Amino acid sequence: MTTRRARLLSRRGAGRLTALLLAVVLLPLTAATARAAGPPPPAAPAARAMVAAMQPGWNLGNTYDAIPDETSWGNPPVTRELLRKVRSQGFKSIRLPVTWGTHQGSAPGYPIDPAWMAKVEQVVDWAMDENLYVLLNMHHDSWMWVNTLSTDHEAVLARYEATWTQIAARFRDKPSRLAFESVNEPTFNGTSGDDQNYRLLAELNRAFHRIVRDSGGGNTHRLLVLPTLYTNSEQGRLDALAAELTALRDPMVATTIHFYGWWPFSVNIAGYTRFDATSQADLTDQFDRVYNTFVAHGIPVVVGEYALLAYDHNRPGIIERGEQRKYFEFLGNYARERQLTTMLWDAGQFLNRTTLQWRDPELFGQIKSSWTTRSGTASTDQVFVSKSSPITSQTLTLDPDGTDFQSLRHGSRTLQKGRDYTLDGSRLTLTATALTELTGDRAYGVNATLEARFSRGVPWRIDVITYDSPVLSSASGSTAGLTVPTRFRGDQLATMEARYDDGSNAGPANWTSYQQWDSSFTAYTGDSIKLTAEFLTSLEDGSRVTLTFHFWSGGSATYLVTRSGDTVTGTAA
Repeated sequence: MTTRRARLLSRRGAGRLTALLLAVVLLPLTAATARAAGPPPPAAPAARAMVAAMQPGWNLGNTYDAIPDETSWGNPPVTRELLRKVRSQGFKSIRLPVTWGTHQGSAPGYPIDPAWMAKVEQVVDWAMDENLYVLLNMHHDSWMWVNTLSTDHEAVLARYEATWTQIAARFRDKPSRLAFESVNEPTFNGTSGDDQNYRLLAELNRAFHRIVRDSGGGNTHRLLVLPTLYTNSEQGRLDALAAELTALRDPMVATTIHFYGWWPFSVNIAGYTRFDATSQADLTDQFDRVYNTFVAHGIPVVVGEYALLAYDHNRPGIIERGEQRKYFEFLGNYARERQLTTMLWDAGQFLNRTTLQWRDPELFGQIKSSWTTRSGTASTDQVFVSKSSPITSQTLTLDPDGTDFQSLRHGSRTLQKGRDYTLDGSRLTLTATALTELTGDRAYGVNATLEARFSRGVPWRIDVITYDSPVLSSASGSTAGLTVPTRFRGDQLATMEARYDDGSNAGPANWTSYQQWDSSFTAYTGDSIKLTAEFLTSLEDGSRVTLTFHFWSGGSATYLVTRSGDTVTGTAA
């Protein structure tokens, strides 16, 4: 996502030859080699203590990594006040992603623009003045030019070494609260596969390590953070990095991965609209592998980026709010259990950098609470009451997560057990009496918000919503897009299925009937559902497709779309 990342230059040729010999002859980094070599040596207590002290961390994303300049991707210039705000919210460190290549001259020296270097240094100094740890990296360079290492080896390695030589020299005398990360999300083009990728990454990491250590000053013992291939936590990637650490035998080294959740849930595709057992298992499996490979052997780990791929304040609804909260609550707790330092990826979607206010204070409260304790949740944060039917009791399932349920509140009023709700084990039932009072005049939408309070952590919000089945109207358009007029009547779209008349899947993601939100459809306004050009152009010419829109109430609506050339029409089934 992200956002893509010493020997003197006169000695660069000898350094490249040595590194290449080590990569190709002495250390063929395959998963089998890594496992046979056993676990890497433990890091120094100082390294483990520093990574622990960096928890929790925050990314200054889409700023100094933005292309071509810091405000190009929608964020304002960085201020000291921003960093003071981050510190005041409980963060102990910041990750500072920097794209250097767009501010760099040509060969042979590849000089970094002095004004750009000064800007980066100013933020580093401000952050450390606020008593924050800083993790400084090489970011989008990873896919802009570093990725051609296999096909343009000499030039890319020379540029990489020149870049880190300048960075190391500029920051050599900074306090030890500054750490360096060799490259963000390393990837390589034109290779024969993972084994070659591992060797190339090992070559870069060794060059980075040598340059920083040889630059002297505080860099001789500065914490260095090394990524896995793609910053991924598959076992082969972890084993390859473990082999690198064994070869380096440097006690002031940590490792890093990124985590954005189970992909189908993180982008809302294939019907994964909930943070369910599959999504939880994906998280625990990844964190377990990282723990067993590194942490259990004394190597600290930084989850250098975490969030959800589709989480964006400008695109609400892709991932339902309660499911977001469950994800972040679970992640924060399990990262603590596995002793992982986490750094929230924030490109401006969490903290508004103009107002210095959280865009969703409730969600941030959930994230912050997860750093120290668990919070109770529930099967849903929505209770739907049909306007066209008599009001009946509604049941949801509590998940106390080791806490004890205390009370149910509506504003300042504590609801009465027996009259307003019943509790049978984990089954919380809102009575018809309570729902009648809470829905009031039964206007469509949220009529009341309740709080389930537990013995610790943050309360669980429950919205009481009046709804009726949505009504979709006929529409005409083109393969450039189709707007389907929709009266949601209090309901909310969860996902969309698409099938041809023969029952086969329709749409760009034809391996599943459930298409991806944003890629195939959107529902960001209260009056329509929009089908995208990507979806419509993927349909067979002359075909008819049955769309099934699934809503959070549990209801669904069927809609027929026909494509004829560039013309598209839609009718309610």
